[in-house]
Amino acid sequence: MTTSTRLPDLTVRLAETALVTSPFHLADGARLDSYFDEYRLAADPELLRDTAAAMAALVPGDAQLLAGIELGGVPLVVALSAATGLPAVFLRRRPKGYGSRQQIEGAPFAGRRTVLVDDVVRSGGQLLAMARILRIAGAPVSDALCVLERPLGGRTLLAEHNVTLHSLLTEADLPESPRRGDPA
Repeated sequence: MTTSTRLPDLTVRLAETALVTSPFHLADGARLDSYFDEYRLAADPELLRDTAAAMAALVPGDAQLLAGIELGGVPLVVALSAATGLPAVFLRRRPKGYGSRQQIEGAPFAGRRTVLVDDVVRSGGQLLAMARILRIAGAPVSDALCVLERPLGGRTLLAEHNVTLHSLLTEADLPESPRRGDPA
């Protein structure tokens, strides 16, 4: 049973709020005709709370820590931490260039079974890179959560590196007519 079948109202609300029909350019140069705007999700407190509550059911029972990837995963991991009672860490793509100079901030993480949290998974490369950083730092990672999974190979890549992806929604779950981009 898909999330859209179990939580039709949440699926519709996520699509109406955060799915935008407008060109979107990925870091690798590819272009999408629509995209999931995690900032619109994070800016809606009720939707963020409800999304975190739905994602809480996907957190493996043996999880000890949640890890949010900058920037889209940070509001999600804060809300998910509040919904589950699990502590959180925040992952930067690169170590901070000043102050603490840390790449991983938040709760103690060494030896704690950690679940990665991000907004959208496409190729899985970013989650895999963050799993490696956590593993090197001593935090075992075997699971990742996302709001939306796009079918661009992420699940397969992660599985090849012993990370199981749990997605709240897949692209197929979304209604056909996403929100139009805001005028410039």
